[in-house]
Amino acid sequence: MLKLIDLSKTYRTGDAALSAVSLEVPKGQVVGLIGPSGAGKSTLIRCINRLVEPSSGEVRLGDVDLVKLGRVELRRQRRRIGMIFQEYALVERLTVMENVLSGRLGYVPFWRSWLRRFEPADIRRAYELLDRVGLMQHADKRADALSGGQRQRVGIARALAQDPDLLLVDEPTASLDPKTSRQIMRLLTEICAERGLPAIVNIHDVPLAQQFMQRIVGLQSGVVVFDGSPAKLTEDALTRIYGAEDWDAMRRGDEEQAEAERDAAQALAGVGA
Repeated sequence: MLKLIDLSKTYRTGDAALSAVSLEVPKGQVVGLIGPSGAGKSTLIRCINRLVEPSSGEVRLGDVDLVKLGRVELRRQRRRIGMIFQEYALVERLTVMENVLSGRLGYVPFWRSWLRRFEPADIRRAYELLDRVGLMQHADKRADALSGGQRQRVGIARALAQDPDLLLVDEPTASLDPKTSRQIMRLLTEICAERGLPAIVNIHDVPLAQQFMQRIVGLQSGVVVFDGSPAKLTEDALTRIYGAEDWDAMRRGDEEQAEAERDAAQALAGVGA
């Protein structure tokens, strides 16, 4: 379980990015983190693994308060946190397999990581993960030869190679088309369910969050202003998070996009037949 207690972040300028955020994310739950730009979503995720240092509060992963750890112990505990990035953060010149195996770097001696020598069990595990994310046939391709959706799948496999206790996912669909976005979100939620992994997903697409997330947390100016199921994300709740908007028009636009994709898929299927 992940537990945040009064987590706050104030920058030297005096700007408060987070204000006393308290959350519990139990095993297997996938939480969608939504809010306008500058609401503190990315800061929250980065405070959890201390890529950004919190100003105060606690971040408890199981029985460990990550905020209190020194550098050496923090490095060890970060192995328990898989991070999936918006821009993939792959090493472009390395193969898909090598990128996935880089998720094991926190577990191997320096000389092995330098020479990229991994245990046979790690290699078998990497193949299993590539098969799970649908990239087995691309194992020997360079990362820069992949599409955006394929790169994100590599990022998911790399995070899972850490054998994490928590997934932090920062805008996983921001650079993807709508169909690929749904495929990636479906894959993430299925994997978390299979492994009992808790996850926090920073996501800008509200309809996508409503479709796939079990729980949604809305931030506004660093403060939690909504925490509940997608069904409870009413127009009033959305207005508290984002301000006034024609939410019915937004939903209609998303439905029209999905319908257009279905029509195109059916047309292509007809051509193939």
